[in-house]
Amino acid sequence: MGALSTGHAQDDVERRVNELLGQMTLEEKIGQLNLISHGPPLRWEDISEGKAGALLNFNSAADVARAQALARQTRLKIPPIFGLDVLHGFRTQYPIPLGEAAAFSPRISRLASEWAAKEAAYIGVQWTFAPMADLSRDSRWGRIVEGFGEDPHLGSVLTAARVEGFRQGGLATAAKHFAGYGAPQGGRDYDTTYIPPAEMYDTYLPPFRAAVKAGSASFMAAFNALNGVPSTANPWLLTDVLRNQWGFDGFVTSDWAGIHELLGHGIAKDGAEAARKAILAGVDMDMMGQLYINHLPGEVRSGRVPESVVDESVRRILRTKMRLGLFERPDTDPARVDSIFPSAETRKVAREVARETLVLLQNRDNVLPVAQGVRSIAVVGPLADAPHDQLGPHAARGHKEDSVTVLQGIRQRAASAGITVNHAPACDLFCRNTDGLQAAVDAAESSDLVIAVFGEPQELSGEAASRTRLTLNGRQVEVLEALAATGKPVALVIIAGRPMELGQLADRIPSIVMAWYPGTEGGPAVADVLFGDANPSGKLPLSWFRTVGQLPYYYNRLPSGRPTLANNRFTLQYIDEAITPLYPFGWGLSYTSFAYKEAAIAKPRLGAGDTLKVSVDLANTGARDGQEVAQLYTRDPVATRSRPLRELKAFEKVALKPGETKRITLRVPVEELGFHLDDGTYLVEAGDIEVFVGGSSQAEAIGKAEIIETIRIPPTERRASISRSTAQ
Repeated sequence: MGALSTGHAQDDVERRVNELLGQMTLEEKIGQLNLISHGPPLRWEDISEGKAGALLNFNSAADVARAQALARQTRLKIPPIFGLDVLHGFRTQYPIPLGEAAAFSPRISRLASEWAAKEAAYIGVQWTFAPMADLSRDSRWGRIVEGFGEDPHLGSVLTAARVEGFRQGGLATAAKHFAGYGAPQGGRDYDTTYIPPAEMYDTYLPPFRAAVKAGSASFMAAFNALNGVPSTANPWLLTDVLRNQWGFDGFVTSDWAGIHELLGHGIAKDGAEAARKAILAGVDMDMMGQLYINHLPGEVRSGRVPESVVDESVRRILRTKMRLGLFERPDTDPARVDSIFPSAETRKVAREVARETLVLLQNRDNVLPVAQGVRSIAVVGPLADAPHDQLGPHAARGHKEDSVTVLQGIRQRAASAGITVNHAPACDLFCRNTDGLQAAVDAAESSDLVIAVFGEPQELSGEAASRTRLTLNGRQVEVLEALAATGKPVALVIIAGRPMELGQLADRIPSIVMAWYPGTEGGPAVADVLFGDANPSGKLPLSWFRTVGQLPYYYNRLPSGRPTLANNRFTLQYIDEAITPLYPFGWGLSYTSFAYKEAAIAKPRLGAGDTLKVSVDLANTGARDGQEVAQLYTRDPVATRSRPLRELKAFEKVALKPGETKRITLRVPVEELGFHLDDGTYLVEAGDIEVFVGGSSQAEAIGKAEIIETIRIPPTERRASISRSTAQ
């Protein structure tokens, strides 16, 4: 679907919207604001009576077609929009979004989103409740699995890429959860958040702003309260920022029963007050609350809610439906089934995406890739052959029967090399029972190499899966210690939705690969990397903590007046653990090596409208083909507000042959080197900017650039240009 190229097409949409709105009764208008799920309390006649403007969890073509036929029985024949949580795949599952972020590749993000959308659109889904644009610095929060990690620049780039990919594949998007949902107190899902306004603007809002710029059709309000005001009734977020400052003209939906939850938040005494506060704040659509349809007619007729407010919400929804071409689109073919997926093509894409996401955390003694002399491998661990768990949370229509497990992937690859594979689970899925430990040790002792596959079963990750302990659950550590004690080389593959607390295992296990939840083709992708058919190129999209006591933890923190000194207790530190991460943000090893040389800043003095351009020679100094993610960080060392020690501002993934050198240029517009004040004013202050370039957030300093004039941009002048879209 392409962008509308003229104002005339947009004017035509607005004319049609206003004409239709002028024909609608109050009840028909409010019906458009009702989003209801398949199953109770939905009655099919609600659709034919015009009481459902949108429907979710319709994931079969037959049901979609039936609902579309019922909608045509209404007086005005307004089509509903069909939504579903398509986060990292529909039937074919791609790596979970946090894993996908490790690819540091907008191309990969667009690719995975496009193919996920194509499958869902095939059976009639039109709208996904994705991407999740919530930045999170706290791995205790289970939903960190759905996002992009801790960095606002990486998040902005990948959120935009995901919006574009979903749209290209045929799905409108609902960027969620607006806003601050990823920073709950104590890492507890659904808990309150406290984020100063300037921090919201600088850190938590940029990925959402990127979603607007990329053309997201809708937004979803978050469950949480932000600074004491629930997001579902927060006019600062939904009206002042999203609409007035950014110029967003799509619609906002609540999350599941989010409007009803205003009673639990303690800001509404009953459903009528909750409905009133939500719509006046800017929530256009009520998901599974039934408060709008039950209470708004009375609120409007009593004068407590102006009908013009309802009209504006309906206008936004109709505008979106017309932009998507829903009025002209033929009904879904009810004979279509998702069992035609995964296809050979989607499996190929899923394998490619998964390969790019794997992060080689450490590789002492070059345990990986599997050496030529290895004739036998012991594959140990319950997650090696866990087809359901490798799909990860929120797997839409994913079927475990479609998965090729890590064990299967290793066996297939080993067979081609004449290598024997022995599988010993050692314990049950949650590793509560280790009756199989001795068999696992025996398998290890009789093999040349041990590949241990452990981590976090799917049930322990995702929504409503906050954890106070992030050590490997059950008796996994006991098993891994026993494997290490055999003296055989061990490579640990971690299947999980977040970093795990490794403790002494990082010293005991020489090689560790983070595989996230790698999806349907996770097994072949992991085998590709373990055997060296693919060179790992993933980078950590979040800092890997040493212990859960460090959380929340992130690289781009503010400086302290007492920076860490090793021999001074009264400086920034812990008395019982290093303050540094186990593995830093942006970290990831390769089977080859890279060098950065001859870095240069093209123009050391920068004015308004200029671009910071940094060129560097990136060389593959090893013996294998490889990809490196070159990362550019900046720091504003002296400003009117304390600024982070480092901030990622640009990155590029570069493929290099052995011995090859490429000169690359990383670019940052001067207008992206500033920060916000609490009122939303954006400030780029005159003065020096320090520049760092390298392969992680520990990149080397390469020099300074000077901003020669202060730039001040009022909030309403930083509007996001929206990509207008035609029918998909």
